[in-house]
Amino acid sequence: MGLFSFLKKKPSTDVPGEIKDGSRDAQSTTTPDISQDEVDRLDAKLAKSRKRFTSGLLDFFGGRKIDDELLDDLEAQLVMSDVSVKTATKIIESVRTAAKNNSSDLPAILRQELTQLLTPCQQPLEIPDNDTPFVLLVVGVNGAGKTTTIGKIARQLQNGGKTVMLAAGDTFRAAAVEQLKTWGERNNVPVVAQGDGADSASVIFDALQSAKARGIDVLIADTAGRLHTQHGLMDELGKVSRVIKKLDPSAPHETLLVLDGTTGQNALNQAREFGNSVEVSGLAVTKLDGTAKGGVLFTLADELNLPIRFIGVGEGIYDLRVFDAPDFVGALLGNYSPDGSITPT
Repeated sequence: MGLFSFLKKKPSTDVPGEIKDGSRDAQSTTTPDISQDEVDRLDAKLAKSRKRFTSGLLDFFGGRKIDDELLDDLEAQLVMSDVSVKTATKIIESVRTAAKNNSSDLPAILRQELTQLLTPCQQPLEIPDNDTPFVLLVVGVNGAGKTTTIGKIARQLQNGGKTVMLAAGDTFRAAAVEQLKTWGERNNVPVVAQGDGADSASVIFDALQSAKARGIDVLIADTAGRLHTQHGLMDELGKVSRVIKKLDPSAPHETLLVLDGTTGQNALNQAREFGNSVEVSGLAVTKLDGTAKGGVLFTLADELNLPIRFIGVGEGIYDLRVFDAPDFVGALLGNYSPDGSITPT
């Protein structure tokens, strides 16, 4: 089975991916069948991460006895794969306990423990059936892939029958506004924008007013990328949230933090700092098809316990995927063979 085999549901002709929608029937909110060739292509998207994550694990899958020495070595390898020391220790203790009942199949034990760690964070974004717009605020550091992620989510929401509006709240970078407008044109959705240097909170406030007046289902608001160490800009996010609440006290309904999977443990620091400024309710981890080792997702799940809504495995519109724990772990570990190789699932 391929990495995203869980997406193989009812036939359609549009983009794979799912966002739950309480107002639509099952057929309108599930995503299309994808061919085995497409599954294989998607599985290949994580080939680099799989190679980096498992490069040092082959030594442990070669029939060695599961003892303290092996587990110490395995813990060190997990840390080298971008798993934090705290999380790696937790994983190893779980493996140690499980191995008491099955001391001969380390790959199966590790797969089980890693999957159990991630499963509580496997929570797709849900869009309820409300009379007022669902406000999705997207935040993150520069270069994490916020604007691209917004465009892909907009398309998936359209596939589920939702009307969408975009707010160009990244007013510090002219290219960001133009990029969002391009996504708007591509998806045929309206984009609310103001001039360069406009107040971000004002742009998003105007967009929400417009969305309410036009009966839009979902407003997705972009924000300026900022380093988590830039406390003044981080405080501005709090202002954006407060301004939105003047029109809808329950908004934003989802604050999605976009993290670059190639930044390793720094992604955890970013998540904590953003969480101090706004109430982050979900994560999207991008660029997992590149130099990322993949281990950071286990740390994020263990130490933050936030829903992982999406993973990004490429630049194409098809490459933003609803997070699925078993398939993600399967993609990282692959299938261990007696000849000492690891192949895709």
